[in-house]
Amino acid sequence: MKERKSTLEERLEAHPRLRERVYEILRIAEDSEGKIDRADEAEQRVIDELRRLGQEVLQDWAAGKEKQKVEELKSELDGEVKAHSKKNSTGTQHSEK
Repeated sequence: MKERKSTLEERLEAHPRLRERVYEILRIAEDSEGKIDRADEAEQRVIDELRRLGQEVLQDWAAGKEKQKVEELKSELDGEVKAHSKKNSTGTQHSEK
């Protein structure tokens, strides 16, 4: 198993949306407010939270992957390609006849 570089809490700090989902799942498990009386209600809430968690994991993964690919391309090209910029010229003026 790979050595962990930081705690779960530290890692979740880097992903606030995921952290909030995990806390919400814990709130359901603890039912500290006493609002969940039936197992099917708890089950549905857990399912909903897991769906949201899955969506947010994939969004964070995609954003991270995109950033990684951009950095890879930048290092491969290393200044070979200029960034796209807007033209400053208004065009060529027509000559009078």
